[in-house]
Amino acid sequence: MSDAALELRGVGRTFHQGGRDIEVLRDVQMSLVPGEIVALVGPSGAGKSTLLHIAGLLERPDTGEVIVGDEACSGLAEADRTRLRRGTLGFVYQFHHLLPEFSALENIMLPQMIAGTSRAEARLRAGELLEMVGLGDRATHRPGQLSGGEQQRIAIARSVANAPAILLADEPTGNLDPETAGGVFDQMMKLVRGARLAALIATHNLELAAKMDRTLRLRDGRVEPA
Repeated sequence: MSDAALELRGVGRTFHQGGRDIEVLRDVQMSLVPGEIVALVGPSGAGKSTLLHIAGLLERPDTGEVIVGDEACSGLAEADRTRLRRGTLGFVYQFHHLLPEFSALENIMLPQMIAGTSRAEARLRAGELLEMVGLGDRATHRPGQLSGGEQQRIAIARSVANAPAILLADEPTGNLDPETAGGVFDQMMKLVRGARLAALIATHNLELAAKMDRTLRLRDGRVEPA
C-alpha cells in the first residue's frame, strides 16, 4: 500500500492529427503525497493540461495507470471515475467558470449539494470558505460584481468545498496581473496547507513555482525534476 495520494505510472498519451501521431506524454512517472504542493512547469503545448486532465480522471491515458489513493482508475467505469472526481479531486482552472446567475456563496454551495450535502451544511461550509479567502463580505455578490482576483479566489474556495484529498490547478493565476496573482496564489497555498491536500499546480510563473515544495518539468513528453 502506497502513502501517495496520487500516482501516475508509465502514463502515455498520443494524439492523431493530420495523418500523424503526436506523442504528448510518454512513460510519465510521478507521485504526490498528502500535504505536498508541486509545481508543474514547461512550455506552452508541452502537455501540462493533458497531464492534469489524465490525473484528474477527465481523460484516459493510452498506456499506464493512474492511482488515486489506493484505487487504480484507468479501467474504472465512468460512474466510478465521476465518484472520485466529486469526492476526492478538486479542480482550479485559468478561468474561474463561476455560474453568473448565482452568488459567490451559492457557487460554493452547489458542488456540495450535488455531492449530497444538505443545503444548511453547504451554506455553512461555503460561508467558512469565503471567510478563509477573505471574501466573507462578498457572499451575496454575483461574479459580474467581483474583480478577477475575487472571482478566482471564489473558484479556489469552490474547488475545496467537498474536502478533496487532491487539488489539481491549471494556470490558476494566468489571467491575473502579477500583484493580484501573488495574492490569489497565497490564498490558495493557505487553503491547501490548512487541509493538507496533495496539490499539483501547472504554471508558467517561475516565481510562484519557487514557493512550492518542489518543481517538475514536462519536457519531450516526460516529467523530470526541475
